Amino acid sequence: MLLRHVPFLRSVFLYSFTAFGGPQGHMGMMVKTFVQKRKDITEDELLEFNAFCQMLPGPSSTQTVMLIALKRGGVPLAIITLLLWVFPAALIMGLFSFIVLYFNSTHGSKLVPLNLFKFVIPMSVGFVFYAAAKMMQTTIKYKATAAIMIGSLIVTLFFRSPWVFPALLLVAGSISNFSNNRIPKPLEKPKKINWMHLWLFALIFIVAGIFSELARSQPGWNHGVIFHIFENFYRFGTFVFGGGQALLPMMLYQFVNNANYPNLDAGRLLTGYGMVQAVPGPVFSICSFVGGVAMSQYGPVWQSVGCLVATIAVFLPSTLLLFFLFPVYHNLKHHVIIFRALEGINSAVVGIIWASGLVLFQSIAFDRTDHFSFEWSMLVVVIITFCLLYFTKIPAPLIVLGWLLLGWTTL
Repeated sequence: MLLRHVPFLRSVFLYSFTAFGGPQGHMGMMVKTFVQKRKDITEDELLEFNAFCQMLPGPSSTQTVMLIALKRGGVPLAIITLLLWVFPAALIMGLFSFIVLYFNSTHGSKLVPLNLFKFVIPMSVGFVFYAAAKMMQTTIKYKATAAIMIGSLIVTLFFRSPWVFPALLLVAGSISNFSNNRIPKPLEKPKKINWMHLWLFALIFIVAGIFSELARSQPGWNHGVIFHIFENFYRFGTFVFGGGQALLPMMLYQFVNNANYPNLDAGRLLTGYGMVQAVPGPVFSICSFVGGVAMSQYGPVWQSVGCLVATIAVFLPSTLLLFFLFPVYHNLKHHVIIFRALEGINSAVVGIIWASGLVLFQSIAFDRTDHFSFEWSMLVVVIITFCLLYFTKIPAPLIVLGWLLLGWTTL
């Protein structure tokens, strides 16, 4: 039965090589690929999926792609989609963990042709604005939803904490409940809730903690640090809200200046964090790099194991929670309170996406080394990307390839 999903999986695999810009940029690519081109879901469904994933720990864009697959073909297709989406970025970052250790800092800096990605970040901002503009057309229908969108935009601009996102969604959902004009359709068929996913999530969490503690208390365990790595990254995947950016301070605290990881210092961690910004796919793929460097003192085989274990551990908890909680959410959303809350939540998501684009643009458009001079070329790239997406039918991967080639000509 999976054979009929081959075109969808092909699109996911191609998307994994062209989705730059983190979760915000990924939304623009999803609109272009899965809503407009393939019509796997509607814009309203994509907004709903994204809003739901914002309230979960873990990588929100990864969870959103999995929900698209879950709608099409159930859990098996969602798992295959996860593997295809994560594999390219995790492989690139895993290989990079070998590069930064093999070459000294002078040579290593020459290995990454930064100009190749010169236009990728402003291009991603164009994708963000495109996603916000398209979603606004179908979501913002009343003065109240417009007010929620503008309020969410302003709050997101001035408060950068990851906890702002779930708080905004909660407030927006509460405000939209003051309207009693919209009544949900009756639930035709409730989804079955599989409690096994929740029990498996809890069991792995407990067992990982036990083995990590045994490895700490039993110095004779050869390569016992691999149990620490699995437990650490599984815990990160369980408690990290706000995307891959929120991982950095947790990894700095956990791994840097730790005797178990002599090759993982702050410089290498920040090098990996900088590299992942130029890699398509989930920002959580930085865990492949960190896991590899953390195990590098045991040789290349164990370094490869560290890449694999860290990647599996960080994506596993959010996947299990997604499979358990989405049927619960699906059954609850047909209640009138949840149904009316979704209108405000979707409006808040649009405001958050607009704000994310503005924040990203602000970070690249001002050259802080030259008295905050404005980089007009960045604005031009954003505008051109937005216009190509909004007014033409050029496939998104070709737009990405075009900006990469233009950056390559400036090397």
